[in-house]
Amino acid sequence: MSSASGLHIDDVSFAYSDDAPILRRVALDVREGEFLGLIGPSGSGKSTLLRLIAGLEKPTRGRIAWKGVNIAGPGIERAVVFQNYSLFPWFTAEANVAQAVAKAHPGFTRAERLALARDHLSRVGLGDAARKYPFQLSGGMQQRAAIARALALEAPVLLMDEPFGALDSVNRSRLQDLLLEAWNGVSPRRTIVFVTHDIDEAIYLGDRVALLGASRGGGLLAEIGVPFSRPRRRAELFISTQFRELRENIAERLDADVLSGLAAN
Repeated sequence: MSSASGLHIDDVSFAYSDDAPILRRVALDVREGEFLGLIGPSGSGKSTLLRLIAGLEKPTRGRIAWKGVNIAGPGIERAVVFQNYSLFPWFTAEANVAQAVAKAHPGFTRAERLALARDHLSRVGLGDAARKYPFQLSGGMQQRAAIARALALEAPVLLMDEPFGALDSVNRSRLQDLLLEAWNGVSPRRTIVFVTHDIDEAIYLGDRVALLGASRGGGLLAEIGVPFSRPRRRAELFISTQFRELRENIAERLDADVLSGLAAN
C-alpha cells in the first residue's frame, strides 16, 4: 500500500532506555476505512503503539504517517477512546460530547452543539441520560458516552485502547455491536485501530488482526485477515468451525511467543 493512503507505520521502535525496548521495528499499514484489531500479551507494546499513532509519544526510530503526512503530535484527525472513559466529571454527558462537537464545528452555536451532542448520545442509547453527570452513569454508560464523544469529533481515525476491557460480558457484547453499527453507519467509514487482549473480540470486530509479540520486544508477529463477511451474527459466527480454527491459530501464535519469552529468560 502506498504511504500516502491510510495509516503507515514504518520501521517504528520505541524505548525509554536502550536496554528496555517496548516496540521493535514495527512495520504495518492500515487501509482507510479498515477496522484493525491489535492484540498481544502484556508487555508487547500494544498501548504504546496506539499512543504513538495518537501522537502522545514519539518513536525513537522510524515514522508514522496518516495519508502521507508524518504524525508529530495529537491531531483532530485522530480521536482516542481509553479504557478509563476519560470524561470530564464536572460536565454532563451532553456537555462532554458538545466539547467534541465544538472542535469539529467551531462555527456552531451553543444550541447547535448541544443538539448534535444529544443526537450522538441517542445513537449510543444514551438519549435519556444526556443531562446526567458521569458519576450518575454506570461503567457501560460512561463508555458509551466516551464513544459518542469520540464519534462527535468526526475524526477519520479512531484509536481505541481496550475500551471494553473493564466491562461485564453483557455490556461488552452490547458495546461491540453498537460500535460496529456506528462504524457501518458513517460513509466513508472511519479507520479504527482497536487494542484488545480478547481474541474473540479482535476477530468479531476486525477486518484484520495484527499480533505483537512480547518476546521480540514489541515486534510484529503476524497480520491475519478475518474472512467473515459483514454484518456478522455473533451466535452463528462463534460456533462456526472457521471461527474456532482462526481463534486457535491466533492463540497458538501468542502462546508460542510467551513460551519463547520464558525460554529466553
